[in-house]
Amino acid sequence: MPEDLPTSLLRSFVTAVRFGSISRAAATLGVTQPALSQQLRKLERIIGRPLLYRSPSGVLLTRPGEELLPYAERILSLSAQALTETGRTLTGRCSVGILEDLVVAQLPQALADLARMHPDAILEVLILSTAAMREAYDDNRVQLVLDELQDVPAAPRWTVRRPLIWAAGPGVDVSADPLPVVLFSEPCFFRTAALQALAAADRRWRIAFESNSLAGVLGATRAGLGVAALMSANLEPGMSIPDTEALPTLPDVEIGLARHPRTEGDPLIDAVESALRRMI
Repeated sequence: MPEDLPTSLLRSFVTAVRFGSISRAAATLGVTQPALSQQLRKLERIIGRPLLYRSPSGVLLTRPGEELLPYAERILSLSAQALTETGRTLTGRCSVGILEDLVVAQLPQALADLARMHPDAILEVLILSTAAMREAYDDNRVQLVLDELQDVPAAPRWTVRRPLIWAAGPGVDVSADPLPVVLFSEPCFFRTAALQALAAADRRWRIAFESNSLAGVLGATRAGLGVAALMSANLEPGMSIPDTEALPTLPDVEIGLARHPRTEGDPLIDAVESALRRMI
């Protein structure tokens, strides 16, 4: 009979991936590094394949790890929702403004699972410009905004930090001079972070491609046009994390959630906020 996947091991795995570091993940979970490493090894024994490999900058996903991650995140999300939402019927409407990078990750699946549990609730996800998002928030057309900290339209209820990583497609020479880079169009924290890191390391660079959409940046990176600064959740098949010794370290991106004050006490908004926090 196949062995079950304990949620405690999946939580250790997802936390290590999110933070890109065994030490930071262990501190977050309140366990020692050896204990967390042991949990990860146990999960790898159950799966039968290595899920992570260590690098000088932290932990990186193997291909089996990439395949497991969305399932692990969804199992944890459903487990938490089952504990908190079972027996309640939620109704109403909730519109969420989300940073585009998170929409490509696992957050939409968490909202979809919540919607299936509460078919009378209406959930909406919007990607808008900073100015349009602020206007929608002020008018209460968007009740929750999850975005880069500097772009949230009000004082955040909570914040999280996630590492930016370099990503490259096949055939990219990270030692090239100048270095080909794939960038988001201005204004963008990811763009600024990448160029400032390269300048601080005295690396010459050239813009190989730029786009104002994540889909454009991912497509150019997959095609091997250059390196890009991305969140680890947005790595796709065919992309790799280049040798970190050849490229400067990137800063973390800080993400915050703002909630419209008129929604305090709304059980649907409470549930959606909880789902967002669990997934991010």
